[in-house]
Amino acid sequence: MWWPIGPYGTMMAVILLSTIPLRNLLTRDEPDKRLSLSELPAEIRAKGYYWHISLYVVMYLYKFLIDQHNEPIKPRVGGYTHWLYEFEGELTLWVQEAFRNDLLTDVLSFHYLFVYLFVIWFSPMYFILVRDHKMADKAALNYLVIYLLSVPLYLFFNVEVTSTYIPGMDALLYHDSWYLEFVTNNDPMDNGVPSLHFGLPVGLLLLNRLHCRDKGISISEWRHREFDLFIMLNLLVYFFSIQYLGIHWITDIIPGIILAVICATFVHRWQPAIRSRPQNGWNSLIPHKQPLAIAAAFVLICTSALAMVAVDGPGSDEDIPNMRMGPGDVKIDTIEVHSLWDPVGVEVLNVGETPVYVVIFDRSHVVPYTDSGNVDWDSIVAGSALNPNYQGIVLSAGESWDTEVEIQSIFDTHLILCRVAGFDDGIGELRITMDYVDDELIWSALLFSLPAFLIAGLVLAQAMGSEDEVSEQASDEES
Repeated sequence: MWWPIGPYGTMMAVILLSTIPLRNLLTRDEPDKRLSLSELPAEIRAKGYYWHISLYVVMYLYKFLIDQHNEPIKPRVGGYTHWLYEFEGELTLWVQEAFRNDLLTDVLSFHYLFVYLFVIWFSPMYFILVRDHKMADKAALNYLVIYLLSVPLYLFFNVEVTSTYIPGMDALLYHDSWYLEFVTNNDPMDNGVPSLHFGLPVGLLLLNRLHCRDKGISISEWRHREFDLFIMLNLLVYFFSIQYLGIHWITDIIPGIILAVICATFVHRWQPAIRSRPQNGWNSLIPHKQPLAIAAAFVLICTSALAMVAVDGPGSDEDIPNMRMGPGDVKIDTIEVHSLWDPVGVEVLNVGETPVYVVIFDRSHVVPYTDSGNVDWDSIVAGSALNPNYQGIVLSAGESWDTEVEIQSIFDTHLILCRVAGFDDGIGELRITMDYVDDELIWSALLFSLPAFLIAGLVLAQAMGSEDEVSEQASDEES
């Protein structure tokens, strides 16, 4: 599929165009609650929504920094995909094979990207456009906090997508000519745990219920009940699609739910204090001594555990594969752009018993030959000797290949393609490691993990029955 503005531009265009119609549909029984677009600037000033806008800008920059750490520190932290595979096996492969259909693939691929971006944007925007500033605050904070909570897992507990590790499983979303460039620019494909596609909407659903509990009403009586059902319906679709498309393990959902509970608990408790900050000052956001001491101790324990256990820990064992393939499978890994002056070192080690053919191409050469999870290997390698960006080798059991890839521009992304060599019917197992110039980022990665531990520590302090500092700090708001 071709479209001049690409998948991201298409998604954002559809999101913007559908915001008002969906708001009107969900509020068709209370049109008097709607905010017109002409009233929006005044509402932003009156309700102080500037920090919501700033939050999304900060999150974009913060995510960029996290992505810059993910691959460079990977040689030091390794991955734990083999643990999940040993636990749940190939159940997701059965889901894909049982329901595979080209139309279903197209619909779910669009839904996977569109609805996640839509929920991030539409949730706070919906509440702003129906004059509910409390829930607008909580929806925006939900996105910020749950991502902060996920950072230590994303950086130090790498889990490959199922289509990278399960032989016979196709990357229905990733290996498609329309999505491949977008995905390889934005997704390291080893951030399986937790599934925020599941955790983010669960956090929002929990916040809805905590809000209704404070109001003394049931969720069925809430004026935003239809919005809640909309989120719930899409969550059910996600439960199926993240397995079918070759993305998440079923186990990935569990950490997503746990983080959603922590996130919702934290956001629901702290939103009143954040809303009343202009009147009470910044000091009103500083926790009291007892919960702060508990949170600080929790931060110290968790950070020390990361440094001592995750760094150079069991996940970095060179005998453990991070890519597995069956006969006819083509698996793809991305060589990211981190420096225009230093080459990327690539080490491919065959840790299995089956010979594997490994090639490296510029991404532009691969994109035209991918479609709905199918990669046309023969067309890609045809005439490869004439391609100036081509590198390739057949690795027998126990052999390794060390090479370098020169980066010429920020758009110069290369892909590693792997396939069982010849007509062998065994399972190919590789460990692929990239050596980037900025590979000494462990300390800053630990620093970026501190907010997650601080948030979890404050929630722990709350659960332990510590002093309720937030209720004292927050002032009553207008209903």
